[in-house]
Amino acid sequence: MNEFWSTTILNYFIALGVVLGGTLLGGIGAFFGNEPPMYAMMKLSEQLKIWALVAALGGTFDTIKSFEVHLLGGHLHQVLQQLVFIVSAFFGAHVGTILIRWLIQGDW
Repeated sequence: MNEFWSTTILNYFIALGVVLGGTLLGGIGAFFGNEPPMYAMMKLSEQLKIWALVAALGGTFDTIKSFEVHLLGGHLHQVLQQLVFIVSAFFGAHVGTILIRWLIQGDW
């Protein structure tokens, strides 16, 4: 069970880091590319959510295949674990987007 919580927390922070890092570095790139950095950062934070999920889960096909095998095999405990991993990565990506929005606009 210790490995389960460790993986859950790791998925959360990987997704959070992908959104925050990608957005901040993309804003710097927009600045050097003579585009409005704040607008680019808002757009990037939304676009990077799905990629943050993929990065945190280590590839969506493995997760979906594992989900299918365990569901059809009747191992509901494993299915619930995979769902928790997906939800954890989603919340990490969403919190990253909220933090970027707060940083740029000053509201939640």
